[in-house]
Amino acid sequence: MGNGVMFQAVVAILVGLVVSVLMFVPFVALSYRRRGSLSAGRMLAWLVAVIYFWAIWAYTLLPLPQVGSYRCAGINLNPLAFVHDIQRSFAAGGNPLRHPALQQLVLNVALFVPLGFFIRTLGGRGVVVATASGLGVSAVVEFTQLTGVWGLYPCAYRVFDVVDLQANTLGALLGSIIALAVPGAWRRAGIRPEAALPHPVTRGRRFLAMVCDVLAASLMGVATAAATNVVVSLMRPDLDVQQTAQATWLGSGLPALVWFLAIMVTGRSIGDYAVQLRYRGGPLPVLLARLLRALGGIPGFILLGLPESGPNYQGPFLILAFITWLATRNGRGLPGLISGQELVDAREP
Repeated sequence: MGNGVMFQAVVAILVGLVVSVLMFVPFVALSYRRRGSLSAGRMLAWLVAVIYFWAIWAYTLLPLPQVGSYRCAGINLNPLAFVHDIQRSFAAGGNPLRHPALQQLVLNVALFVPLGFFIRTLGGRGVVVATASGLGVSAVVEFTQLTGVWGLYPCAYRVFDVVDLQANTLGALLGSIIALAVPGAWRRAGIRPEAALPHPVTRGRRFLAMVCDVLAASLMGVATAAATNVVVSLMRPDLDVQQTAQATWLGSGLPALVWFLAIMVTGRSIGDYAVQLRYRGGPLPVLLARLLRALGGIPGFILLGLPESGPNYQGPFLILAFITWLATRNGRGLPGLISGQELVDAREP
């Protein structure tokens, strides 16, 4: 049992972290447009919420049994079966909380308390919506079990229990009530009025833009390279060397091209868009300043690492970018230094 719980926890954490990485840039961009900024506390809360979401599925569905190694589970449609479980727990003598039936009931309630809490604090919804969300998620989980993971197995390997629906819904209700202790600013939904107002340009905000740029470009490169490998392997499975070269070139070239065009056309990178920053001004013509700004950012970094481009200077480039980020005002860094432009909030007139 202990190994099973540990396995479920590891799966939830790993999948949650992967999903969080994939959603990071859209999450940052949405936060700046709806709330005007992003705090470390709120970002951590969302990370925990994503991991928790996958923990629900890991706890209720994993481990998946091998075909033929399990018996078909039954169905409980008696909504008052939990009364009998409680009676048995107290009639057994000793501490009733040690009785498996009562433990299962308590755990089913506790499992959905965070759901109701997150729906209210992060989703900005009320008690009714939070409670209904608990019922809905629980119903999906129970029917997934009832149908053998929607036909993956010939029959259910876990019991469909209407008491679990009740316990999970109660847990979501309790979580939504507990959320009342959180300040109202955290539970407010919709776009805040201050989201349209300029905010201070800080070194930390510029660093967040850099993280968004590197992460988004890396994900695009990995996805492009993987897709190229698949296509080439299907078309010419005998060309392993050319396959690797093509994947490397496209995986590097496409992000460089996308970021270069974005900067040349708009003056802003993907990371700048995410955190509402902009480079502007300076003594140079606009197009020349944008070209230098691009070479001091993701496009320049990628070009230094392209295959057959000579020695790889990406390491020194990163060191220089970090030093200039620390040394320049507002962390405008290497792009601002070589282009002569200043870093400002994009919402400024």
